[in-house]
Amino acid sequence: MKHAVRCLAAAAVLSLASFAASAQEAESPYSWNVTAVSDYVFRGVSQTDEDPTLQAGFTYTSPVGLYAGVWGSGVDFGPGDPSTEVDFLIGYGFDVSDNVNFDVLFNRYTYPGASELNYNELITSTTFAEQYKLTVAYTNDLSGSDTKSWYYAIGGEWALPQDFTLAANVGRTSLETDFGKDYTDFNIGVSRQFGLFNLGLGFHGTDGAGRDNNGYLADNRVVFTVGVGK
Repeated sequence: MKHAVRCLAAAAVLSLASFAASAQEAESPYSWNVTAVSDYVFRGVSQTDEDPTLQAGFTYTSPVGLYAGVWGSGVDFGPGDPSTEVDFLIGYGFDVSDNVNFDVLFNRYTYPGASELNYNELITSTTFAEQYKLTVAYTNDLSGSDTKSWYYAIGGEWALPQDFTLAANVGRTSLETDFGKDYTDFNIGVSRQFGLFNLGLGFHGTDGAGRDNNGYLADNRVVFTVGVGK
């Protein structure tokens, strides 16, 4: 049954990507992506019980910087629902100066079949020199638990020889005491673009507090990604 649900989810996201691809034109306001991942890791924690899944997204961006989109992925939190995550997002990005861009995003995380897990998050990102990014996020209802949580992260991207890109990120999740311990996550990886396709290999992990909160799902792991998009 779980395999059938994942196949249906994969068909849905691939159909979304096909629709988005048909809409592509020069300077199109539409963007899309479909990605196969060996593990869906969110802030250092596996969302698929260490199994592979498909992900897809579709976004429209207006000329003034407003954008809206949808993103989906398979998930596995144990027996029963949910088997998919669908995020609805709306945001606005603008240049503060020649070297600084600011983006504010409202993200609605939804889990079909398990609506009690749904929650909202406000995410801000400040990009410096198109290379370094500072992220601050807040929710007052983490995973539908009425728990307040902050997330802070800093990361960067650097060009490597042979058109490879190196990316690294360190984040800190702050939780109310009853929900779990504050913990740190990190990742580092390399990727390369081949036309519409992108191949990536990354190393993800958390500190001891992250593993105390989430057990083996927060262990260090290598994640392989194959994506296509525009």
